[in-house]
Amino acid sequence: MWFDAGVNLTNKRLLSDLDGVMARAEQANVQKQLIISTSIEEAEQAAKLCHQYPDKLVMTAGIHPHDAGEAPANYKEQLRELAGLPYVVAIGECGLDFNRNFSPRDVQEEVFVAQVELANELNLPLYLHERDAIDLQIELLNQYCNDSTPCLTHCFTGGVEALNRYAERGHWFGITGWVCDERRNQELVSALPYLPLNRLVLETDAPFLLPRGLKPRPKMNEPALLPVVGEALAHYLDVSVKHLAELTYANTERFFGLGENSD
Repeated sequence: MWFDAGVNLTNKRLLSDLDGVMARAEQANVQKQLIISTSIEEAEQAAKLCHQYPDKLVMTAGIHPHDAGEAPANYKEQLRELAGLPYVVAIGECGLDFNRNFSPRDVQEEVFVAQVELANELNLPLYLHERDAIDLQIELLNQYCNDSTPCLTHCFTGGVEALNRYAERGHWFGITGWVCDERRNQELVSALPYLPLNRLVLETDAPFLLPRGLKPRPKMNEPALLPVVGEALAHYLDVSVKHLAELTYANTERFFGLGENSD
């Protein structure tokens, strides 16, 4: 069985064929999915999907750095209320993105810190985004994040140095279809021998990051393609696909406090 630890199921491309997406995931033995929320609106939409598929879906509640500039004044109160839903298992996707700067940097920082403090308050894990901002992100986490608040570095694509810096903080790591792309995966592949396997989860980040090399090429990425990511990663880690599926499924349940692996 597989657990997709990151899918943008509220994206219009996936929503337009929701029943098909869920059915194909089931056929591919992707038993559970975590919906990533990047705004209040997306979190509200994700909650409706979780209500529709309560045995298959859980979600995050948070504000992405791209959306920080548009966050409502009472976003922290709204996130706190959303986090009370039984489907919400983490705060995020939150963090810093200094690559595109769709939101002003000072606003990104303010909204990020507020979510770190909320995760501390609610005893929920943090689902983290970071791009070209590792120094400040780690500085803020060291300053504001409780040692007891688990952190997942979502869609990790960095090299050995970045992995070690996050691993020193006890972070978990989400690996995506980036690992399938030999044109740009060299840094990530170089870091894989140092990856803490007991803190590894798999994610598609669908509909984005379609694994490279599939024929015929699908129109978009979706949770049913998570085994493709798993197969590529198992090759680089020199473990069986079955072992990786079992390991990452149990890890994901443990990180998000789900099921029998939550202790």
